[in-house]
Amino acid sequence: MHDLVIEDARIVDGTGGPSRHGSVAVRDGRIVEVGGAAGQLARQRVNAAGRVVAPGFIDPHTHYDAQVAWDPLVTCSSWHGVTTVVTGNCGVGVAPVRPDAREILMGDLVNVEAIPLDVMRRGIDWTWESFPQWMDALARAPLGINVAPLVPLTPLRHYVVGEASFDRAATSDEIVTMARLFDEAVGAGAFGFSTTFLRNHVGHEGRPLACRNASADELRALCGVLRRRGRGAIEAALTALTDRVTDEELATLTLLVEESRRPVTYLALFARPGKPAGAHEEALTRVAPLLSRNRAVPQVSCRPLRAQFTLKNPFIFAGMDAWAGAFNRTVEEQAALYRSDGFRKQWKADMERRRAGGGLWRRITIRDAATPGVAALAGQSITDIAAARNVDPVDAFLDVALDDGLEALFDFPIFNQDPEAVRPLVTDPRFLIGLSDGGAHVDQLCDAGYATYLLGKWVRQWQALTLESAVHRLTGEVADFFGIPDRGRLTAGAAADLVVFDPDTVDDCPPEYVRDLPNGAKRLVARARGVHATVVAGQVVSEDDEPTGARPGTVLRSRGN
Repeated sequence: MHDLVIEDARIVDGTGGPSRHGSVAVRDGRIVEVGGAAGQLARQRVNAAGRVVAPGFIDPHTHYDAQVAWDPLVTCSSWHGVTTVVTGNCGVGVAPVRPDAREILMGDLVNVEAIPLDVMRRGIDWTWESFPQWMDALARAPLGINVAPLVPLTPLRHYVVGEASFDRAATSDEIVTMARLFDEAVGAGAFGFSTTFLRNHVGHEGRPLACRNASADELRALCGVLRRRGRGAIEAALTALTDRVTDEELATLTLLVEESRRPVTYLALFARPGKPAGAHEEALTRVAPLLSRNRAVPQVSCRPLRAQFTLKNPFIFAGMDAWAGAFNRTVEEQAALYRSDGFRKQWKADMERRRAGGGLWRRITIRDAATPGVAALAGQSITDIAAARNVDPVDAFLDVALDDGLEALFDFPIFNQDPEAVRPLVTDPRFLIGLSDGGAHVDQLCDAGYATYLLGKWVRQWQALTLESAVHRLTGEVADFFGIPDRGRLTAGAAADLVVFDPDTVDDCPPEYVRDLPNGAKRLVARARGVHATVVAGQVVSEDDEPTGARPGTVLRSRGN
């Protein structure tokens, strides 16, 4: 007898091949039959009623490292049919960590990923020190879905180099220690490592994130571990303000590819404001010799990137020198800084040097506010407010925030606002679709529903991808890239991580605020439409948007080739 049979289904198997009608049978957490006849004996049956059954989606870019400690269902991702999340991206995470460095790691996550400090203090139990110990803790946790972890370089450098990791490269002895610890993590099943080179990724107390100080020798040593092990991948946040790859970025990307001989995904290509469709191709000319599935793969988002933020956490401006003193400060300290003439003068000079003024202020609007006077400005752009007050937009922006006690919520459509400009990114097989940032920027954006957005918008509404191709890009393609074993395809013997959805209705819902964090604070969540069931290791985790109570998820472990 089977444990589970999903019958009367449209089977889309994750290979990109044509769909077919049939059933999927599961026993002991594994798929034992695909496409068989209906009516087989089973302890549990799911009638798909013609809906699609597909491999569970694999999200390649999340920051759930902290959230898994208090949210076993790993929401919002599990609502959207995601059954595996890749964590530890962009060089930040929660392991390895010495007890006296926990506040530093949390400060890094506050500044880079906008995860509230008090939430982490209340929600993380810190029962580990080494990276393998953290993986073992995840294996014991009652998770709803699976975690495939990368080793973030910043905690690794903190662990080995200590406080000096904010200021300098590692010594030769420290590099040997880092490589040994990384080798132990990969041996325990880590899927590679991540880092960032972005100026706006600032760490604890506004200092440059520690991994940004890593030398070429450090990167070469870590790459050597992957090369010797013959497994793993690398994620690197490489470009931010422009798609154009600089000489330094090209040299770094080449080093990662050539020294590791493993796949590298770098961030990011976007449809940028004022740029025509296809403008990203110019940026790719410099990296063309590196582009392939087993070398360098740019990562793209299929969604509009839109942030809501307050100046309590001004991550939007982290790359500008003037803002270094605004991070990890009290509201009173921040307000004093924003009022100061020196700060305003320095920031205006930053903006002029970057030529970042006009277009930025036209796009930033007031979304919400705590006081009636500022709330009355809802929907107005900073450009309009500055014109009405006859002041510089920088002053208007800061004054509005101060008038509202830094509670004013600003709306900022950043990238990917024009679907026709996004189309060539989504349809290009050279790119990896991801960038959900699940678990990060919790009160500022929610793109965890990127998979259902892809299926609802780019498949059904805009017909840019076939259903089979889209499912492949969400499943088999990601599993192959990271070397995630037994996932990404519906085939006998594979892990029974599945999603059942209605192709005629599947989509994501607009984000909304809820107060469900450990300290009662708010976050943005996005529900899914048309997802009938999410199945992990043969157990139904949620059905028709209701959790079942099953917790079959675990930490996944990489394997050698």
